[in-house]
Amino acid sequence: MFENTIFKCNREGRKALSVRLASAEPFWIELAALSGFDCVSLDGEHGAYSPVEVDRIVSVAHAHGLTVKARVPNHSADEINRWLDRGLQGIMAPHIETGEQAQALVNACYFGPLGHRSWGGGRGTEFNDDGLLEAGYGNRRGFAEFANENMLVLVQVESKTGYENLDDILAVEGLDGIAYGAFDLAYSLGLPGEGADHPEVARVHADIEARTRAAGKRMSWDYFVETDQAELLLSAGREFVKVNRDSAFPD
Repeated sequence: MFENTIFKCNREGRKALSVRLASAEPFWIELAALSGFDCVSLDGEHGAYSPVEVDRIVSVAHAHGLTVKARVPNHSADEINRWLDRGLQGIMAPHIETGEQAQALVNACYFGPLGHRSWGGGRGTEFNDDGLLEAGYGNRRGFAEFANENMLVLVQVESKTGYENLDDILAVEGLDGIAYGAFDLAYSLGLPGEGADHPEVARVHADIEARTRAAGKRMSWDYFVETDQAELLLSAGREFVKVNRDSAFPD
């Protein structure tokens, strides 16, 4: 385990550049590292990742110095614990609608006294190896403090109910920030099929952002943008997806 690269970038005065993967193929992580990305983001809510695949992804990402974060399927403690045991340093929970749900998320992500995270035996706790824990952190308590300091905790506010309870959500200690969910929010507002460009959705998003920043918390953006790094990643990837005409089906 190492310093959360997202926090490191922020301390250096820049935003972390994250690549969101839809594939479990490790070579995409290598390309992301070579292309200048800072971290890897997994969509565990809509993606089809198995625990074994997540384990493989994190091991390759860590070998290249990339932090891994994920949107988890739900905010239950046992689900979150499975992801954290793989070595993730960032959790985003979808469909958070109350302060109580946000508090439960925080409890699941942090070791005591900040939360109630369960101690596992995977990469997320240095495989519970006494030698590694003592050499790197002094003891288990030292590791728990390190893990808490490097844990990013985000929630998606993507419903009318969540928006109405935003102040209670923002009041939760240990919550780092808020992410949007434009399409689900639009449905919840009675605007099926609309998205972030709809005036009412845009108004709600602007209010969420203003109140989040006023509370001293981060905004997490999950929109696709064109960047030099993204073009480099795609260009490099195309070298691995060429058709071998000699083995193609005949016309």
